Amino acid sequence: MAAVTGRRIIDAHHHVWDLSVRPQPWIAGEALAPLARSFSVDDLAPAARAAGVVGTVVVQTVPVPEETPELLALAARSDLVSGVVGWTDLTAPDVADTIAALREQPGGDRLVGIRHQVQEEADPDWLLRADVRRGLLAIAETGLAYDLVVTPAQLPAAAFATADLIGVTFVLDHLGKPPIATGALNPWMADMRRLAARPNTVCKLSGMVTEAASGTWRTEDLRPYAEAVLDAFGPRRLLFGSDWPVCTLEAGYDEVVRVADELTAMLSAAEKAAVFHDNAVRVYRL
Repeated sequence: MAAVTGRRIIDAHHHVWDLSVRPQPWIAGEALAPLARSFSVDDLAPAARAAGVVGTVVVQTVPVPEETPELLALAARSDLVSGVVGWTDLTAPDVADTIAALREQPGGDRLVGIRHQVQEEADPDWLLRADVRRGLLAIAETGLAYDLVVTPAQLPAAAFATADLIGVTFVLDHLGKPPIATGALNPWMADMRRLAARPNTVCKLSGMVTEAASGTWRTEDLRPYAEAVLDAFGPRRLLFGSDWPVCTLEAGYDEVVRVADELTAMLSAAEKAAVFHDNAVRVYRL
């Protein structure tokens, strides 16, 4: 299919993994069973190219130090992957040295951000810990962005952290995982607005289809949440992301792009170009 936006797209959020290299422990249970196989950039490329994607940002999936160098090497030999959001232990005292070493790896110039699965931390205030704050400050000094993958219950701590660490660019993944399946908007929306009030925050328009009611969702189910983040962050602080291959649990790649296009139909041509391309280039320094 032709690109539904009629524009060049940067997909600011997708994953790859090779189960022959390492397991993905988060892929567990019947609902996630379709993801229990390897997914490569070669698998993604045809659908991405058909949708008008000219570059992507691949995002880490497991908190192990070996994965990020592998993703950097992948980016170095790919004409599609423009950036890597990797992982490092934020609580380690040598965060800056680790990032410097990653940048010396093949593809190190493609390192654009760091992420940790905060959503898996039992402490809702994990982002406010002193050792985590130290790690985030070290990331800020490197010029990298920090991707936030949090649950709605962790959004208040995220808002505090972003306010206190104004030198860090925080990229919220998947709208903070709102309860789309239930249709509830608050307290998610109120917490989202507090986070968006921080000028050093941006949000990915990603991950919505897998937060909606499985198998029965419609674009209109997603619209209140998309409109909420558009209103809170504005089109200059939103980035399109497919969340492939996780999105395939509910929608094909072309459908994810089409839905995002429909949810942003009210924007001007310049604003849509920002959401689908320009903001990712700016935020991740692609």
